[in-house]
Amino acid sequence: MSRHPGKAAGSIDPHELDIFEFARSARQAAGSVRVSQLPRMLNEVPAEAPERDTAFTWQAEGSTQPELQDDGSEAQQPYLRLAVHGSAWLECQRCLTPYEQSFDVDATYRLVETDEEADEYPLDDDDLDVIVGSRQFDLVDLIEEELLLSLPLVPKHEVCPQVHESLSSGAAGRAEDDDGEAVGENENGESGESGKPNPFAALEALKRGADGKDGGGKKH
Repeated sequence: MSRHPGKAAGSIDPHELDIFEFARSARQAAGSVRVSQLPRMLNEVPAEAPERDTAFTWQAEGSTQPELQDDGSEAQQPYLRLAVHGSAWLECQRCLTPYEQSFDVDATYRLVETDEEADEYPLDDDDLDVIVGSRQFDLVDLIEEELLLSLPLVPKHEVCPQVHESLSSGAAGRAEDDDGEAVGENENGESGESGKPNPFAALEALKRGADGKDGGGKKH
C-alpha cells in the first residue's frame, strides 16, 4: 500500500530534509535520536553515569500561515513546530554525582531563506524563533541545539543523596550552605553566614598585641 511521502516517520532523512517543502505540504514526522548521535550533548553526560546513551523522541510538524507583505497583500509563509522529550544524565554541581534530568522541548520556528532575512524579521512573539532553512536541513542538529539551550544553568538534584566532601569543607576548613555560599567562623570561633574576614577582629588583634607590649597600652 503506497502512502503519501513524508507521512511516515521513517520516510524522511532528518539529516537532509527539504524543510520548505515539509512546511508547505503540512507534513509531519516523528522519530528518536540517541545521545551518542549528539556529540555536544554527550559531552555533558558524566563518564560515571548509569546510562550515557539515553534516547529522545521527537515530533516535527510543518505548516504555513498568512503574513502581511510590504505591498499590503498576504502570502503564506513556512513554519515548523518541534517537540522533543526524554532524559539525559548530568552531573549535580552540589554533590558531584550523576542525576537524571528530564527534557521537554516544544518550539515553533518561522523559516526564512537567508541570514539577512532572519536579522530583519521582527520578533514580536517571545514563543517564536526565526531560523534559516534549506533544502537539506539537518533536523537532528536543531534537536541537539534545543536540548543544549534547555540545559539547567546549575545542574543539581532536587534533594542530594549526600554532600560531596570537597563541598562540605573547603581547603580553608570552611563549610558551604545549601546554595553553595561559604559559611565562615566569627571571632568567637562560631559558624557564621559569610566566610569574609572581619576587619574589626583584625583590629582587635592588633590592639591586644599593643597592650601586651606596653603593659596596658599607651595613649598618644
